[in-house]
Amino acid sequence: MSASRATAFAPASVGNVAIGFDILGFAVDALGDRVTVARRPAPGVTISAITGAAVDLPLEPERNTGGRALLAMSAALALDFGLEMQIEKGIPLGSGLGGSAASAVGAVVAANALLPAACSKLELLKFAMEGEAVASGSLHVDNIAPSLFGGLVLTVGIDHPRVKQIPVPSAVRAVIVHPHMFLSTKQARAILRRSVDLSDFVWQTAHLAGFISGCYTDDLEMIRASFEDVVIEPQRQALIPGFADVRRAAIEAGALGCSISGAGPAMFAWALASCAEAVRTAMQRAFARHAVQIDDWIVEFDSLGARVVASE
Repeated sequence: MSASRATAFAPASVGNVAIGFDILGFAVDALGDRVTVARRPAPGVTISAITGAAVDLPLEPERNTGGRALLAMSAALALDFGLEMQIEKGIPLGSGLGGSAASAVGAVVAANALLPAACSKLELLKFAMEGEAVASGSLHVDNIAPSLFGGLVLTVGIDHPRVKQIPVPSAVRAVIVHPHMFLSTKQARAILRRSVDLSDFVWQTAHLAGFISGCYTDDLEMIRASFEDVVIEPQRQALIPGFADVRRAAIEAGALGCSISGAGPAMFAWALASCAEAVRTAMQRAFARHAVQIDDWIVEFDSLGARVVASE
């Protein structure tokens, strides 16, 4: 028997992972959104409360990422009951850590527990994509897929997405650093050029292929050699105070690579567990030299993705 009320936790995520613009991302369990959805008799979707790290969000379902995702689910499944949602934001807005995606994912995972017949994760992914478009202005899945599935995820396609979880060498950790500033996804996408030089296309393709190959074969030197974004990062780095210094500090401290998390301003690095703390300290000090306050985490890649944490 399905529940009448359920709460889901949806983790934060790092999108793009430097060389996989709009197709590659990994989950960050250190923070996330909690979304509660309850059945109500009257059809439709309502949002009764938004609390936590970001409260200035629309209560109109069509303007809210979680609300829009539930509207898409309700319409596709022709639900004969309504859905009431509450969101507890654990991810700051405009952080580059997949906050909009987490709300959408948490909403559909919680609502899924209320259905007579549960949807597949791929179906939930498509509903959540509709919600993410509210925040970013386009359909993309590099934050939604890892938040939903967990781990490092490659997603190919939009209309018919194919999702593949990529293994990460067990000795590797991610260092996440979040500057205390707001940067909207729409703003960060608006500055991007619409065309790419052929030489940059070749290098970016080689780096993506090398990176994924390195992950599958535990080839840390291949990962290190491929961990360079030659297309997006050069255009966006000016939006983050101290970016070049922070990246340089991370590499000098032993990081395999360092880049922008999603649209920014958060940054991330991959490092062996043995030097992850040194990489975090180096990134902290570099941001401090630019008078930028930060939060930071060291995380593994064993996230289970979004899951129901309470139901009744």
